[in-house]
Amino acid sequence: MTSGPESNVQDMFAQSVAVLSRPSPATFERFERRGGLTSALTYVMIAAVVSAVIAALFSFLHSDVTFFGQLFSRLITIPLGFAAFTGAVYLIGRGLFKGTGTYPEVAYSFALFYVPLSIVSTLLGIIPILGWLIMLAVSLIMIYFGFLAVQSSMNLRDQTQAIVTLVLAWIAQLVVAGVIGSIIGGLFVAGRVISGN
Repeated sequence: MTSGPESNVQDMFAQSVAVLSRPSPATFERFERRGGLTSALTYVMIAAVVSAVIAALFSFLHSDVTFFGQLFSRLITIPLGFAAFTGAVYLIGRGLFKGTGTYPEVAYSFALFYVPLSIVSTLLGIIPILGWLIMLAVSLIMIYFGFLAVQSSMNLRDQTQAIVTLVLAWIAQLVVAGVIGSIIGGLFVAGRVISGN
């Protein structure tokens, strides 16, 4: 599996604007081969860093959880969650429905909408009272764009196949997130026990 050509962040941002302003499988098709896995993961790391810094600062100001806990957990969970979800989309789409896309195409397509929407969700999600409504709205928008992206990147034009692929990928991501969360939580607990806090 080759990674494909790589795009810079500026190109990806312009492609994100196009995807978000003209949502359709055809728009995703225009861009899915313009970048590869490295570009997608680099772009996702930008979202992880923005989310980590905002969440860490917000938690520090409100004394909710540790600054470094938020910082490191988001730097780990966001890219791993993205990789798990897009990997599941690829494996399920290919295995169950004979989708013909490649993993770099899936990752790149999903990164184009995931990064800007997750940054918006993080920025607006800290607004008191309205934050959870905004995050819910952004989540629903992400589902819609995911539906379009899976049709394009895996070449699954059957809507039922696209929906089943997304639902099963979401379940797979929840399992992976649970395992990762348990490991990270265990490490923090072990660290506190060792340090005597």
